[in-house]
Amino acid sequence: MISHMHRGSSKTTAQPVSRAAMGFSIFAGCVMILAGTFGALLGIAAISNDDLYVVRGDYIFKWDVSTWGWAHLILGIVVAVAGFAVFTGQVWARVIGIILAVASAIANFMFLPYYPVWSIVIIALDVAVIWGLVKYSPASTDS
Repeated sequence: MISHMHRGSSKTTAQPVSRAAMGFSIFAGCVMILAGTFGALLGIAAISNDDLYVVRGDYIFKWDVSTWGWAHLILGIVVAVAGFAVFTGQVWARVIGIILAVASAIANFMFLPYYPVWSIVIIALDVAVIWGLVKYSPASTDS
């Protein structure tokens, strides 16, 4: 079992982390890497072919497809890198992961008219990441 050191007293004690908690964290990190890679690939496709995606109807968040491509490419790379950081088990990595998953969900909501099915899938993956990172608790123990 992996141990987590608790601070706050002069004595440092190691408490085992539950398998379920580690599973949620690993799940979230893997999904972040996967969703980030998908987002980056979508971004590359949008940048290389400006006519690849067509807007359905009049939409308030109407941007040029190349602009969306750069947004997805950059966000995708950052999300994937943060996914690797989640494997360290550090609190800052989980917080960054949650923030990036929220940003990704919002960006994909705004991208709905361009690629609706894809956007819904990525939003669902972002919700799963948020759930996994919030559910992870290094203080919980298995008996």
